Amino acid sequence: MATPGAVRKKSPRAPSIPLDDALDRVLKVYDRERLHAAPADVVAQHMGYKDANNGRALGALASLRYYGLVERNGDGLLGVTKDVESYRYAPSDEMRRAYLRRFLTAPMLFAELLERYASGLPSDGNLRYELIQRDFLPATAESLVAILRRSADFAKFYEQERPQDAPLVVSEVEEFEPVLEPVESVESIEIARAAPVAPAAQQRSANIQREEGLSTEEMNGHDRIPVRLSGGRRAWLLIPHVFHEADKQRLKAQIDLLLTEDEDL
Repeated sequence: MATPGAVRKKSPRAPSIPLDDALDRVLKVYDRERLHAAPADVVAQHMGYKDANNGRALGALASLRYYGLVERNGDGLLGVTKDVESYRYAPSDEMRRAYLRRFLTAPMLFAELLERYASGLPSDGNLRYELIQRDFLPATAESLVAILRRSADFAKFYEQERPQDAPLVVSEVEEFEPVLEPVESVESIEIARAAPVAPAAQQRSANIQREEGLSTEEMNGHDRIPVRLSGGRRAWLLIPHVFHEADKQRLKAQIDLLLTEDEDL
């Protein structure tokens, strides 16, 4: 019996359906709405439910949000994310796999477990025990073990690592080059400097320069700073050589904003 006045720790948010199932459902929504936002009831109907006013539909919609497949706008409408469209039309299996890894590690719980067990998932009993220690009910923990394992298999998360130059994710704001010294905080950016750039990285820099309309002088006036992420991923910061204290605070504020969790559906 719970102690009077005690507050039960909230369990981490986690999907209630595996990634392959979630992706199949969100692509049905994309076929009907493309990237246009729609009411939750309409999105649920595209997924095969009568409306969004039942537990299964709400659980599926929440799972799509946890995987980063749909997002809610300021009016409370739900829309398929740009990443889903990019995944659908990706020209290679390698690029699609990069998106699958991104979707798989979007739920915080999955990202933590996959980072902890980087060489491979342990037994079901071991995982179930850990989830129960995280305040999941035994029945929920049992279900989550199967969901995580099936999702990791679908994304081929533990297959052989990609070549060094292969993109981990495809985005307009992330660049991936050979690993340099990791940056532990925004405050350490000023002293982090890039090593000589490999030919493949030089080509990517040229593409960035062309797409962003930056001059050669502007590109040379910046450092490309690597940041290690969970699940074996990396992100890159393009930082000007002249970087003031106010710039640090602005960048830190933007990162804090990105890390802010969305509200529940």
